[in-house]
This record gives sequence, structure tokens and C-alpha cells, in this order.
Amino acid sequence: MLSGKNNGNNSISIISEGVKINGEIHFTGSAKVDGIVVGDIISENTLTIGKEGSVESNIKTKNAVILGKFEGEMSASGLVEVAATGKFIGKLTQDSAMLKIEKGGIFKGKSIVKEKKALPLNTFKNENKKIPKIVSLVHSLIQFLS
Repeated sequence: MLSGKNNGNNSISIISEGVKINGEIHFTGSAKVDGIVVGDIISENTLTIGKEGSVESNIKTKNAVILGKFEGEMSASGLVEVAATGKFIGKLTQDSAMLKIEKGGIFKGKSIVKEKKALPLNTFKNENKKIPKIVSLVHSLIQFLS
């Protein structure tokens, strides 16, 4: 059964225990999977895989909480938590290192944090030339006031 409150990003959709879905699912809010999902999932907020939930998928989400079993590839922009009862098998790609694994939780696979591009060395080149002029101006002002 799929249910939820329809109020934008605060909505919570639930795939109940005993339900099996094959295919692509897109949640505009948060979602909880207590059943079985095989296919691609996009969640614009938090995706929770319940204790009895099993997901074999490619997932793109903001946050994820794994209480049950996940197998596949996940891309997350926020926090990913593997609870004590959770099992994560696969590849996790994140913008920042925000992975939390509770004692007893299983993470078997690869965790990749995307590298942030460094600014070119000459980015502050012109600003560095201004600093000596400002220091000189401040020094002159101090002498004038003394």
C-alpha cells in the first residue's frame, strides 16, 4: 500500500510490508519502504528503508536511513545512516562525508566523496596586491593621529 500526506516536501509516502514494487519511483517528499522495491528510486527528501524493508535499486536522495536491507548504488547529498539492524551492500556517492554506521550495522561496498574543485591559485592575485597598500594607508593614518 502506498499512502501519504499531500502537502509538498513535507509529505511522507509509505510502501507497506507485504507490497512488492518493480519499476521506477519518484517521491517529492520523504518516503519509507517497509516492503520490497526493485528498481530506481528518486526521493527529494529522506528515504527510510524500514526493518522489514528490502530495496534493490539505484537511489538518488537527499538523506537516507537504512534499517533494513539495501543493495545497489546510492547517490546522496546529505546524511546517510546505517542503523544497527541495517545492511548496505553497494556503492555510495556523496557530496560531503556524511555517513553514519551504528554499531551492528553493515556497510559492504564502496563509499565515494566527490572532490570539491579547488580555486585556481590566481583567484586572489589582485586582492593580495591591495593588502600592502591598505597596510601602508593604515600605518600613515596611525602616524598622522599620533
